[in-house]
Amino acid sequence: MTSRQQSSFPRQYARTRRYALGAPRSFTVSPDGSRVVFLRSPSGTEPAHRLYVLDLAGGEVRERVAADPRELLGGAGERLSAQERTRRERSREVARGVVGYAVDAAVELAAFALSGRLYVAELRAGTTRPLPARGPVLDPRPSPDGRLVAYVSDGALRVVPVEDGDGADRALAEPEGEHVAYGTAEHVAAESMDRSRGFWWSPDSDRLLVARVDNAAVEGWWIADPAHPEREPARVAYPAAGTDNADVRLFLLGVADGARTEVVWDRGRFPYLARAHWSAAGPPLLLVQARDQRTQEYLEVDTDSGATRAVHREEDGRWLELVSGVPSRTPDGRLVRVADEGGARVLVVGDRPLTDGRLHVRAVLDVGDGDVLVSASAGASADDPEIGAIHVYRVGPGGAERVSAGPGVHGAVRGGPVTVLASALPDRPGTRVRVLRDGEPLAEVASYAETPVLSPRLALTVSGPHRVPCAVLLPHGYEEGDGPLPVLMDPYGGPHGQRVVAAHDRHLTSQWFADQGFAVVVADGRGTPGRSPDWEKAIAGRHTLALDDQVAALRGLAGRYPLDLGRVAIRGWSYGGFLAGLAVLRRPDVFHAAVVGAPVTDHRLYDTHYTERYLGGMPQDVPEVYRANSLVWDGGLVEPREPARPMMIIHGMADDNVVVAHTLRLSSALLAAGRPHEVVPLTGVTHMTPQEQVAENLLLLQLDFLRRALPAG
Repeated sequence: MTSRQQSSFPRQYARTRRYALGAPRSFTVSPDGSRVVFLRSPSGTEPAHRLYVLDLAGGEVRERVAADPRELLGGAGERLSAQERTRRERSREVARGVVGYAVDAAVELAAFALSGRLYVAELRAGTTRPLPARGPVLDPRPSPDGRLVAYVSDGALRVVPVEDGDGADRALAEPEGEHVAYGTAEHVAAESMDRSRGFWWSPDSDRLLVARVDNAAVEGWWIADPAHPEREPARVAYPAAGTDNADVRLFLLGVADGARTEVVWDRGRFPYLARAHWSAAGPPLLLVQARDQRTQEYLEVDTDSGATRAVHREEDGRWLELVSGVPSRTPDGRLVRVADEGGARVLVVGDRPLTDGRLHVRAVLDVGDGDVLVSASAGASADDPEIGAIHVYRVGPGGAERVSAGPGVHGAVRGGPVTVLASALPDRPGTRVRVLRDGEPLAEVASYAETPVLSPRLALTVSGPHRVPCAVLLPHGYEEGDGPLPVLMDPYGGPHGQRVVAAHDRHLTSQWFADQGFAVVVADGRGTPGRSPDWEKAIAGRHTLALDDQVAALRGLAGRYPLDLGRVAIRGWSYGGFLAGLAVLRRPDVFHAAVVGAPVTDHRLYDTHYTERYLGGMPQDVPEVYRANSLVWDGGLVEPREPARPMMIIHGMADDNVVVAHTLRLSSALLAAGRPHEVVPLTGVTHMTPQEQVAENLLLLQLDFLRRALPAG
């Protein structure tokens, strides 16, 4: 690696928001296949996204800008409400401008919020204009017929007509108290269930299904900025493990007359509203879960009375995984779901499984007349799975047909005869986006993302008795015979965080560390997604298995790669930070230093839905499980082993997901035990660390620590 690359990668990585800027994203295809709508910023360093339309009708492919935030704001900067900042934090949004949009049924009208104001883009006519809505506007969504836009403002669910003469902006539901909000997702839904929305239009555009969230019983936590003691702390309703959740109800609201009907189900038994779906194929569908997430029901809603009936029930002794895109319906009304059956995660339509253990279904992308488009990886029973590959399949009664080709991470969006296929490949930077009509190439959507100053020297393999998927990265210029290298384990290692993937850009940071003189190993052990339900659920109540697999993977690779097992460090963020801290505290015989980023050190301080799922209950019911999976317990270290290993602990002081109390309690316990460590507090920084200078210098700071902390070679 040249000196220019060594110094410029951290800066480029930070400036491009991890190479996400300039790349097209958030695609929607019109039902007739005549146009594709998407977002993209105009360069690889410009964070303000525009709304684009790719016209496909008439035999000529033409791309045009539908909304440019610079023009709409007259060059002024964005102003974000506290609620919008929270929404972006939950969705890990690092861009600005038009960061999200929603469309009507025909994909002729798009609505979006910009600087707290409501805008609509008429996608056929090519015009964009503001609507007179009450701000700050959150999550605007057009009615299917395109005549109204519903949105949330100050906890109220409101509607506004698109055209003058169709009425005025008005509230359909307003909060009855300071802790109540309509039309939004509560903390655990947005953070841990992957449900970011709180209202759904009827297919006839005459009613809305609206969530009412009451946080009165939820504990209030205070997020302060110690660097600015003159500012008041912000109160956050945070449902920590074992405490009360928000009270979530659903109402059917009539658009014309304001009629209000409560949707009734056994909320005492099934308090979690995990999913909602309403299409022209049938009545609304709900997916509700018990608090322990071992039982869930699919409910059908009677839109006249609000009563519900169970159309399917599922149980699992460990937990039931939530999958994107389901429940849904086929055009003829059959239930589409994804279930863990027979040791596999399969697609089920009606009562019939359409896939088997050869595929591990990860998401439903689209439901068509005769098939279902899914994202899937090779299941545990596959003969020779491509390590780290995620493909798109078209699944019908006759079986599954792969749409994507070659190793890579592929995703898709479909509308009528047109499919947008996005492919991140291991041997080229960025993501290639192709538009297919009836399976044949029609167009390619340009990416303006910057080309990275380095490329990964990547080897994908498996290691250890459990055949743990691994990525191994050696320095550019390293040759056989140069001798063993100090090792840097670079995992996430936990639920929902697959790191070993066949995609170029996912390994750039690991390669940069490798080029500083390390052999970098990324291992996806038990608990990580993409292989089988048993693989994911093996860690139920036993997060320490994730550490066991890191050790087994490391030792299994030592005979095949130049690894100096006398100099092994580990770095990680969030769950990876927990894993890094666990490594040096429990296995100092293997790990000699750790960078511990935003770690969950005491699971009693993390949210209900996530924590109680993986630890098998509430802390008051299974305290021994929480103790065994904690780095600290009531201020003391849990089972620290000698010798003591150096740790650098990093945490954003404004983090409202993994609050800084996790790091402060760990530091206090380490200090009391006389164990070496250093703490890097990031003032004003959240869990994402989106700030350019912070992201750049954190890489350099970690490198400096690792060079100081590891034993000399």
